[in-house]
Amino acid sequence: MDSARSSFVALKILVAGGFGVGKTTLVGAVSEIRPLRTEEAMTTAGVGVDSTEGVEGKSTTTVAMDFGRISLREDLALYLFGTPGQDRFWFLWDELAQGALGAIVLADTRRLADCFPAVDYFERRGVPFLVALNNFDEARRFDPGSVAAALDLDPGTPVISCDARERASVKEVLITLVEHAGRRHATRPAVVTH
Repeated sequence: MDSARSSFVALKILVAGGFGVGKTTLVGAVSEIRPLRTEEAMTTAGVGVDSTEGVEGKSTTTVAMDFGRISLREDLALYLFGTPGQDRFWFLWDELAQGALGAIVLADTRRLADCFPAVDYFERRGVPFLVALNNFDEARRFDPGSVAAALDLDPGTPVISCDARERASVKEVLITLVEHAGRRHATRPAVVTH
């Protein structure tokens, strides 16, 4: 194995949030490769199981994950994993979260409560995360501090606005997350093994 490949580092970032919040769009907006998507048509099997309130026009859903990649250098890349938003697919989150540098919790201010489970998930597991408020055209804008208070976030957890359709906006979210995760990882006590 050549030394260039053996020194390659891939950092995993999760993109989570409620159903129909824009996770697939966010991954697609910034990925340098054609994203791997596991979108399937919504069927009557989801009626009564998946709430489509607020996203009535949605006709597809992620059933496993979305995957995208951003090369930062020849030896360093970010791998983006978009998680499914419905409760019935959350068993996948544990596998996807293993080894993650951090997570983006994408939120729609029209349905803010939909991001509570993702916030709770990452807080319980100690995974550094931020909340990105996806600026849907018809959604009311809220001050990030007000959203942080409404979500009862731990102090220092970033809340920023973004447009999941815009590459530059998503890049700012990723930069903020990597900086936040770097600070969090730097302040964790070292694990001593004998």
